Amino acid sequence: MRVLVTGGAGFIGSHVADRLLEHGHELAVVDDLSTGQRENVPEGAHFYERDVRSGCREVFEEFRPQALCHQAAQMDVRRSVAEPAFDADVNVLGTIRLLESCVSYGVGKVVFASTGGAVYGEQEEFPAAEEHPQYPLSPYGVSKLAAERYLYYYHLQHGLSYAALRYANVYGPRQDPHGEAGVVAIFCGNLAAGRVSRINGTGEQTRDYVYVGDVARANALALEGEPPSGAYNIGTARETGVNELYETLRQLCGRELAPEYGPAKPGEQLRSSVSPQRAARTLGWKPETGLAEGLDETLRYFGGVT
Repeated sequence: MRVLVTGGAGFIGSHVADRLLEHGHELAVVDDLSTGQRENVPEGAHFYERDVRSGCREVFEEFRPQALCHQAAQMDVRRSVAEPAFDADVNVLGTIRLLESCVSYGVGKVVFASTGGAVYGEQEEFPAAEEHPQYPLSPYGVSKLAAERYLYYYHLQHGLSYAALRYANVYGPRQDPHGEAGVVAIFCGNLAAGRVSRINGTGEQTRDYVYVGDVARANALALEGEPPSGAYNIGTARETGVNELYETLRQLCGRELAPEYGPAKPGEQLRSSVSPQRAARTLGWKPETGLAEGLDETLRYFGGVT
């Protein structure tokens, strides 16, 4: 299958690209390199330096993809709070323009990187199933939910098949330790360098941490199978507190560095976890990498474990 991967030079997208190439697909990667790294694009993939807000029609014209794996996004919750118009421009309008290109060039399937951590807002049930009420607390969550609704519209009006994968908090090698997104990478980078980490709020807030290799596998299953169009949680159903996460990493790397604490940040949920049961039933997917194993692999990537 010819697959176009947007954001394929980024953290999650590059792992997805690796997995799809391993499965024998012909691949093109689109990335504007604003946060992605050119060296993350796997050998064997065609590369186009483009902004998804353009619709990338010339890429569709040249490569003629059969499927789109849309990973590119403005992914920083805090930036979305500070710049909601920019967030919507990338995550909503960028997605619409790509979907227009899909219709124009006969693409049959879209796999979309959505978010389970942000679309549900403050959860009423733990873990959240896909039917859970969706009241996002940040513009980022709103934009991802809006993109899902547009996918549904294009499915009804144009027959475009789609799977919206609602990721929990994805972590693993290649995650950016310098940005605001990805507390695991930030902690790993700091611990590896012997720097003190800051925890926002009490540290009792919880997240559902899912390993990037498992997420890449979910994308491959969604592309290669024929799941009914709709949303699928990709997570572990397990809540882990930020304090617990930091202590696990600290013990794995053998450092005595205590964190410092700062004020809570706006737009952040107190608790989050998602149920992957629909993905298990329909995609045949379940998480296979335990948290300690995944954190150890991530620390090794950052040089925190010898």
